[in-house]
Amino acid sequence: MALEILIPGLATTVQDRGRFGYYRFGIPQGGAMDQYAAGLANRLVGNTADEALLECTYLGPKFTVDAPTVIAVTGAPLEVLVNGEAKPSNSRIELATGDEVSFGMLKGGSKFFIAVAGGIDVPEVLGSRSTYPIGKMGGFKGRSLQVGDVVPVGAPLPETLPRLDAVPDELLPTYEREVTVRIMLGLYDHKLTDEGLANLTESVWTLTPVADRMGLRFDGPGAPWKAEEQPFGAGQDPSNITDAGYAVGSIQIPGGTQPIVLHCDAVSGGGYAQAGTVISADMDLFARMAPGTKVRFQSVTMDEALAARAERRARLDRVWS
Repeated sequence: MALEILIPGLATTVQDRGRFGYYRFGIPQGGAMDQYAAGLANRLVGNTADEALLECTYLGPKFTVDAPTVIAVTGAPLEVLVNGEAKPSNSRIELATGDEVSFGMLKGGSKFFIAVAGGIDVPEVLGSRSTYPIGKMGGFKGRSLQVGDVVPVGAPLPETLPRLDAVPDELLPTYEREVTVRIMLGLYDHKLTDEGLANLTESVWTLTPVADRMGLRFDGPGAPWKAEEQPFGAGQDPSNITDAGYAVGSIQIPGGTQPIVLHCDAVSGGGYAQAGTVISADMDLFARMAPGTKVRFQSVTMDEALAARAERRARLDRVWS
């Protein structure tokens, strides 16, 4: 079966868990920006966690289906419409041949996900179906969906887990206007002034509209770097370094003004110092933010980061059981 795209939405792409093992060659991991919410959608329709789905940004698509199927919509809260009739999100939705699916406005966050039983059946590129638009790689022809696209869907998979008709309330993600994001400082936090370090970890920052799958920019009091002679090969600004690799979640502060959190489609290295790195357990939070969200970056230890990762893993295990 297939989905016929009538309206593509703002930036609707095919994503999965990501493309791993190629970051050292400059190819980012990609994948859904909110892996937890994407996993909920796949679980509802009987897919494995590895199946590809649609990631939608702010404005959703409109599409029809050419065969009976099951879909689920998770992530940012919004109205789901089938032939103009409201249907619940975070639950299984049965569709008949020719049904038309559309969406209302988001009520929070920025990303939502549409899973279809059988998964979006586009070719794998370097082990993943995720779209990397800058590299024109993966997904549906390496790009966001367009009007008239016919997106193939795989055959439904044998369900090996008990059927889940709706996500229990206690497993749903939340979409808050004030968020705490845990970070580990380094590698270059020592280059911040005392004021800069205090501002980064103690002040409130506001997510700006300059935010996408590559990175998210925050406005606030600034985080100045120490004035010092730059090493050979670095730029003139104190935030510059001789090129180094970036971890996913790295926090750059160009010019000591607006922090930028690098996300799943970001470059793998460059010449800006990284003041800290968002822990892996909190990376999904950025897909749950809308411009204007207030954020505090809380410094944690490695042990605390590992404990958070274990807690997230346990929550995922509850979904996939």
